[in-house]
Amino acid sequence: MTTRPDVFIIESLDPDDEGNGRFEGASISHILRLHGKEPRYSYVRTRAQFEEAVGKFAESKYRYLHISAHADANGMCTTNQEDIDYDELAGLLKPCMNGRRLFLSACSMVHDDVAKAIIPKTGCISIVGPRDDITFSDAAVFWPSIYHLMFSNNNAAMSHNQLRDNLKKVVFIFGIEIGYYSKSKKLKRGYTKDILEKGRTMLKKI
Repeated sequence: MTTRPDVFIIESLDPDDEGNGRFEGASISHILRLHGKEPRYSYVRTRAQFEEAVGKFAESKYRYLHISAHADANGMCTTNQEDIDYDELAGLLKPCMNGRRLFLSACSMVHDDVAKAIIPKTGCISIVGPRDDITFSDAAVFWPSIYHLMFSNNNAAMSHNQLRDNLKKVVFIFGIEIGYYSKSKKLKRGYTKDILEKGRTMLKKI
């Protein structure tokens, strides 16, 4: 399937975030438009709405899916506090992630368990996101910075090395520990793992 190098954003926040206008998707969308992109943004409050948004992403043929939500080491949850664990998320993404990249802006979510559940099952090229808790203020500058660097270098594609190098730059500035998992045909488990954090970078730890 031919995809277009654009970003589809799905966001689901808690009521306090909504009330205080902490919408990460709006910040990202603004930066993307400055690069001539046409981001699509879906704000959802329920699991049913989340599933519908994933379906719209599949139909859009956009190459990059960005999910902004609250989460923990077991999975994510919607505004209405409906939990979606890794296996459930993999099942929802299975029809639409082959050959695409997934960006997870969710606290403590990007670890081996999420890679193990999603990458082999969906054919996803990569998963990127924080390994620990991240504040809204950090997320609101971290993600626009990544997209800005990536699309400044190449507006039509994201390569593995360029993404890794740009992640290292932004991680160094903001001191956020990021996991970068990439699909691998060589490894039995199906993925490679890069852990990036300020002051220490482990690349392709196998």
